[in-house]
Amino acid sequence: MRQTSVSSRDRLRTALEHREPDRIPLDFGSTNVTGIHVSCVAALRDYYGLPKEPVKVYEPFQMLGSIDDGLRAAMGLDVIGVFPRKTKFGAPAADWKEWDFRGLQVLVPGDFRTTTSPNGDILVYPQGDLTAAPSGRMPVGSAFFDIIVRQPEIDEEKLDPADNLEEFGPLSDEDLDHIERSARTAGASGYGVVGSFGGTSFGDVGLVPAAALKNPKGIRDVAEWYMSTRTRRGYIHRVFEGQCEIALANLASVHSRIGDSVDCMYVCGTDFGTQTSAFCSVATFRELWFPYYQRVNHWVHANTNWKCFKHSCGSVERFLESFIEAGFDIVNPVQCSAAGMDPAELKRKYGSRLVFWGGGVDTQKTLPFGSPREVREEVLRRCEIFAPGGGFVFSAIHNLQAGTPVENIVAMLDAVHEFNGVSHA
Repeated sequence: MRQTSVSSRDRLRTALEHREPDRIPLDFGSTNVTGIHVSCVAALRDYYGLPKEPVKVYEPFQMLGSIDDGLRAAMGLDVIGVFPRKTKFGAPAADWKEWDFRGLQVLVPGDFRTTTSPNGDILVYPQGDLTAAPSGRMPVGSAFFDIIVRQPEIDEEKLDPADNLEEFGPLSDEDLDHIERSARTAGASGYGVVGSFGGTSFGDVGLVPAAALKNPKGIRDVAEWYMSTRTRRGYIHRVFEGQCEIALANLASVHSRIGDSVDCMYVCGTDFGTQTSAFCSVATFRELWFPYYQRVNHWVHANTNWKCFKHSCGSVERFLESFIEAGFDIVNPVQCSAAGMDPAELKRKYGSRLVFWGGGVDTQKTLPFGSPREVREEVLRRCEIFAPGGGFVFSAIHNLQAGTPVENIVAMLDAVHEFNGVSHA
């Protein structure tokens, strides 16, 4: 095991302040976008000789597995996460039970309930209510769920922004108690801490279908939502305005409970980039999303010591100046394979103003399909680019997917430790 006098939390904070820490902080599992598929977590436990036991699925939509203290130490990680009380499908992350995930025994929340369709697809139900229509489907051969769109027929005259706000509201005492317990425990752990509290991800198409609601109303089809950002922009503004007011009140409640137990806050996962282009123009981003991100980030910076974390896949270099102006401190996943996302150019242009949380290795090609040698070489190149001067937290480009060879995951981790000059076993 590594020996150091610098805590993981101090290491993360140094990197977030754009100062060079003793070594690059390393994150897997602290958020829903830096996670590891449960099958890979189980394989890593076997690789490191940890006790064989079912892994908790903390995020069932993507089937992400929890990383416990033993595995976190074996991997040499520096960051842990605080998550909402309920999962994306509306079931509290509690009362864990065993579930046979296609031959792998895992733990899922007690109210996580599924059926199997005649063709073998696995269906999951909102809030575990089997009398409701299913809100997620895992096709045969897949390893995660797709959201089922349950778009009611739209009557323009009756379309009400309140319908798209149904899933948002004041956090309950139970929610706040959960966040407080989790944050206090995490804050005392010695690790860096990311808080994910929910409610601040404006127009994330992964959330628009409202998988936790039994009967979602409003605009819930992803294609319809995208078209509405152009054709019903006033409606979208009213949704965002209502969501923003709720979010700011909830953040005040959360901060009153946890203070600065967390180091940064996961603000949103709304994607603006594709592999080669973008979902909207910079002008549209600034007119429609920018004001609400700016309000949230301003509140965070004015009232807390937290940093603000923005996730957006794809080719987003064109948005980075606007992200900075909106108050984001951190960008993730840094998809270096997308158009205009050359890592050296990103570091040169934005490295003193944005923390790059990710970008460490490509998860579309190199990590799943390359050799351990190719993984090592890419990781070392990325560390050489991103590490100088701080402002870098190593993670892969988005979650590690099912089927990724455990030898490649270990080669990635070993390469980071090699770059850091750390003997890690």
